[in-house]
Amino acid sequence: MAGLLALAVGHPLLAATLATNGATVPQQLHDIRGPIDIRSPWMWARVGLVLAIVGGLLAAAWWWWRRRSPAAHAAFVESPADRARKRLTEAMDLMHDPERFATRVSEVVRTYLEERFGLRAPERTTEEFLAELATSVALEARHKALLAEFLTECDLAKFARAEPGPAELEQLQASAFRLVDETAPVVASTDTPVAGGRREAP
Repeated sequence: MAGLLALAVGHPLLAATLATNGATVPQQLHDIRGPIDIRSPWMWARVGLVLAIVGGLLAAAWWWWRRRSPAAHAAFVESPADRARKRLTEAMDLMHDPERFATRVSEVVRTYLEERFGLRAPERTTEEFLAELATSVALEARHKALLAEFLTECDLAKFARAEPGPAELEQLQASAFRLVDETAPVVASTDTPVAGGRREAP
């Protein structure tokens, strides 16, 4: 009988047969199961609350970025005056060649006037441009006079084969800078100070 019991432990069918005949058969042991995870409804509420807070923070950050991005973008946009100043500074490398220097600073000023005031300066001769400028209200009278003198001096160096010295070329550049500085738009804000206390709109 003991042998049958031992054999029955490894054979469930035999164990069941012996059990029906009144024999006591030891049951097969199983491993202990892990803990059962019983999820509480409050846990889902906490998860939902955390997700809502994170979503609110992300929405607030996005709104703040959208609100500031136009101003931040405008701060980095190069204005016509800034471009003109940079190109005038770069033109100093041509001072050894008066004709090329005069041509360059004249182009810079003409391009600036077109971008700043919509004047078609680059496409016209000096005479045509000054004749049109006489009836324009884009520039003040003093700036018209300064511009006429500047363009005339540039033409002398470009077409009359004049040989201006370093002092005359520096004066041309100074006149160009003055035209740009005095006609650039001024913004009342002082968030970003610039040279001379002026801050320009793009």
